[in-house]
Parts: sequence; C-alpha cells; structure tokens
Amino acid sequence: MTWGWTGVRGSWAAPEAAESMRLMVEHGVNWTALAYAAEQATAQSTEIPFREAPTVTDDEVVGAIRAAKAHGLRVCLKPVVNVADGTWRAHIGFFDVDVPGEPSWGEWFEAYREFIVHAARIAEAEGCEMLCIGCEMVRADSREADWRELVAAVREVYSGLVAYNCDKYQEDRLTWWDAVDVITSSGYYPIDRWELELDRIERVVEASGKPFLFMEAGCPSRVGSAQRPNDWSLAGAPSGDEQLRYYLAMFAACDAREWMRGFMLWDWPPGLFAASDAARNDDYCPFGKPAGEFLRETYLARSGGRHEREAVGAT
Repeated sequence: MTWGWTGVRGSWAAPEAAESMRLMVEHGVNWTALAYAAEQATAQSTEIPFREAPTVTDDEVVGAIRAAKAHGLRVCLKPVVNVADGTWRAHIGFFDVDVPGEPSWGEWFEAYREFIVHAARIAEAEGCEMLCIGCEMVRADSREADWRELVAAVREVYSGLVAYNCDKYQEDRLTWWDAVDVITSSGYYPIDRWELELDRIERVVEASGKPFLFMEAGCPSRVGSAQRPNDWSLAGAPSGDEQLRYYLAMFAACDAREWMRGFMLWDWPPGLFAASDAARNDDYCPFGKPAGEFLRETYLARSGGRHEREAVGAT
C-alpha cells in the first residue's frame, strides 16, 4: 500500500498520521511505499528545491520509515517530483539537444540526481528495502544515459533494491530496465483490459528476467472509475461497489500470473477521513469501504503465503 502522498510538510508528523498508518496495517499489508513530492515551478524548470516546503522534512521521512518498520512493514521509499503549476510530471521536458541559454535536460537531471541521491542516503541509513527513483516520467523515460547515470549514483550510497515506476502502457517502451532491480508501473488499466495488458507486461518480464510489481494500482470509489481508474478528476457519484468490483477484477487477473509480485496500492493518506464518512468519500483510499474489507480479508488470509515468501513482494 502507498502511504503519505503527497507528503505536505507537517502532515507526516501530525498525530493523525500515526493513527492512519496503524489503521492501514490492520488491513494486513506487509509492504508500504512511503511517497512524497518535491515541487519544481514549471515543466521546464531546472531547480527542484526539495529541502523547502511544501515537501516533508527529512525528520518526517525518517519518522515515517521508523514507524512503518515498528509495525513490521517492509519499506519502499518513493521520492517524486511534481510541478507546482499543476502540470503532470510526465510532461517535464526539454530540447533533445542542450542549447546554450535554454533550460536543458542536463541541468534538470543534475537537480533531480541531488534529490534522489539525498533520498537514497536516508533509505540506506534507515534500512529501507527498496527505493523508487522515479514515477511516471514519460518524456524523461527516453533519456537512457541520464537514467543509467542516476542509477549508478544511487548505488554508490544505497545497497537495497532499486526500482523505477513507469506510467501505464509504458512497460514495453523503456530501454534501460536492465539497470534497475525491480520493474514497476502504474497499473491503472480499465477493468475489462486486465488480461490484455498483463499479457503485454508478461513479455517484458520474461525478456528482462526481473521481478515485477505495480508500484501504483487502484480505483476511486466513484461511478465510472472502473473504466477510467487513472482519472482522479472524473465526475461521478461516490460508489464503494464500483471500487470493489474493480479490486475483485484486478486481484483475480493478477493472482493468475505467477510472475506478479504484488501491489503498492493507491493510496492511503496521512490524514485519514472518518470511517463514518467513507460512504461519501469518492477517492482512492479503500478505508471503511467494501474494497477495504476485501483487502483486510484477502491480505490476512495470505499471511505466510507467497507474498511473504518471495524476496520481492508487496501488498
């Protein structure tokens, strides 16, 4: 399960954050991706001021890691870059060839490397089992040499598993999967496309020989979201049944694939809504909803099962 997004400064240190994590653990999860964002001003900015607000502080990150481990969870630290003006990070991009006087990929990757390596040092010091070095960076994905340099820099300071979270439909487009330890993606696929997309992903897994998991996957509890689970802004009435229907289809399809290592489900916020408000909540978090009860029953029943046995597994 993914916890903590977007990592607004102060939110991870608040009393409700500890209660949120405790309630997440009650659902039987054994891994958590602690996800937080640093912000750059625009999609063409080359500065990432990750030490400044609104990003959570290092102390908050360390505190969340230690809290998760105190609950017996394995941890993937997931630092992400967002764009302050609302542009999706997939659109961060520059000229293919650096041009004097224009913002460049070289400048951006220098700033991004500082951000990620800083997180890698924390992950190493606190014993995080996995580090995710990027999320849905579609335009940046083609910068193979830059990513390989980043992975090399991370490995100088971090000894755990290194993963990258590509966007949906991009699993077979990256050319540098060999550089990381774990292939992951955002599995926001329409409810009736799971078999087709898993067939495609399976070919990538077989060719790479790497373990695979969905670093993000889930569905809002909202009418219509089962067909457009990636669209957090889709208009529709709250519907726990819609979310449950999606979870049932997703789990059934993925459980049938031996190579599937699990999910970092999207998502569980640090400031959780009241259980009494769950029926009116139309976001991704399954707390207090039919999908949450399904998860609790499913994950607790699997304790000691294949997700626990494998070297890389996530629920």
